[in-house]
Amino acid sequence: MKFESYGNCFVCGEKNPGGLHLKFDIDKERQTLKTIFTAGPNFQGWDGIVHGGIISTLLDEAMAKLSYELGYNTVTVSLEIRFKKPAPILEPLFVHGEIIEVNKRLVRAKARITGKDGTILAEGRSTLMRQSSK
Repeated sequence: MKFESYGNCFVCGEKNPGGLHLKFDIDKERQTLKTIFTAGPNFQGWDGIVHGGIISTLLDEAMAKLSYELGYNTVTVSLEIRFKKPAPILEPLFVHGEIIEVNKRLVRAKARITGKDGTILAEGRSTLMRQSSK
């Protein structure tokens, strides 16, 4: 299966009216990705704190989008998230993704979200499975 994007992705899709519309800086040589997201009150869980589902989404996207952009044609098969500190709304969150291993069937990646002072707020690891291009 070959994956295609028609601009409707919740995180990066330009055509999704309810999406986050994030743009990513991808370094193909280093196999890394970064972006910045500032959550408004509509993305909070507890007052003043970004909902954990949004944090998980940002981490998953950092790893899956990077894998996609590098041409690995994968889907996420496992995702582990570690929340370190609450992520505040209305402040920039810095999202970083990195591919750490590639083999015939699997791609492994890691990602983190930091605050403006560099404090790690959340970390993620994923295993992505390569799909045949039939």
